Amino acid sequence: MTLPLIPLATVRHHHLARHRLCEAPTGPGKGADLQQMLEDLTFVQLDSINTVARAHHMILHARRANYRPKALDRMLADRHVFEHWTHDASAIHIENFAHWRLKFARDAVTLKARYKNWRRAGYDEKFQTILKRISDHGPCCSGDVGEDEKKGSGGWWDWHPSKTALEYLWRSAELSVTRREGFRKFYDLTERVIPPEHLNARFTPEETVNHACTTALDNLGFATSGEMAAFWDIITPAEAKDWCASELAQGDLIEVMLETAQGKPRRSFARPDVLDVPLMEPTKRIRILSPFDPALRDRKRTERLFDFHYRIEVFVPEAKRKYGYYVFPVLEGDRIIGRIDMKADRARNTMAVRAFWPEAGVRMGSGRIKALTTAIGRSAKLAAVADIEFAADWLR
Repeated sequence: MTLPLIPLATVRHHHLARHRLCEAPTGPGKGADLQQMLEDLTFVQLDSINTVARAHHMILHARRANYRPKALDRMLADRHVFEHWTHDASAIHIENFAHWRLKFARDAVTLKARYKNWRRAGYDEKFQTILKRISDHGPCCSGDVGEDEKKGSGGWWDWHPSKTALEYLWRSAELSVTRREGFRKFYDLTERVIPPEHLNARFTPEETVNHACTTALDNLGFATSGEMAAFWDIITPAEAKDWCASELAQGDLIEVMLETAQGKPRRSFARPDVLDVPLMEPTKRIRILSPFDPALRDRKRTERLFDFHYRIEVFVPEAKRKYGYYVFPVLEGDRIIGRIDMKADRARNTMAVRAFWPEAGVRMGSGRIKALTTAIGRSAKLAAVADIEFAADWLR
């Protein structure tokens, strides 16, 4: 049977629309508006790098120009989101909490095996001490525990046992993040953080597999079983594959071929009515995206959709880098037009723009340069710096 071929422009359009990147980035970016955005995106990845602003703030700002960081802090305080792990640490819409119990249980087992090689011994002996301390005295951060323990000298991940215990108790849901100060997590007992209607809800593993695959497909539009499993990273590829086979047999999924930027069609799944959903045309406004934006997180998918090869060049020596190690993708309409290297120099109250590299075939006429400069100005407001400074050779 010949499968229907979906044009690349249609696939790209669905992808951006479902990631809320087609509409104009207007709206208050707080309160009910932000809550709906988080519900639609389902999660935003948290990251500590603050070159312009932290990843989660840039993700939300790309969709709401009026968004400011305190608004997400309010979402956590009001328990509209909880912090936990997808493929990385993320702020996740609270409606998903009960489904995370499957991940809590699995992480409790897998992390013990990993920590034998990754962490110093003795962390499990600290569990009851830490739980009693938090129970009796309230939330704490990693700096509040392990006062008598030798601090590590092996780098960022060389944790003392009590810090490892905190992380394990969080990953296994004995503790939850109640707030952040700067980027420091403060942990409290989960029953004191998560609202009862979510804390006490229970789902079977089969229901969670269905939820994970359904929400992944809703957010991606078209996806392989592997992409569905990777979206949340709470179920296995085998579970996603079995779910797809069952849904296909029932007629609740169809198979399609997706046109790609490289020309080789890719077989994927979709809902039977996927093309019946009316979509808004993408705005032509230029947006500067976080490297961890959910629309770009899957690097291979990004290449297929946009012919855009992106990696963070952390371990590449500076002399061999084509770009800066942490550069920001730039989206215009439904096209990624380049990447920009810029940094908020807060001591000088300035956004320092070092370089912009257009993608092949992108002409930087005066109108596009003006639109890019305006987008840089919006990022400067997010970073709370007043001025913009361009290097002499910034336009490459």
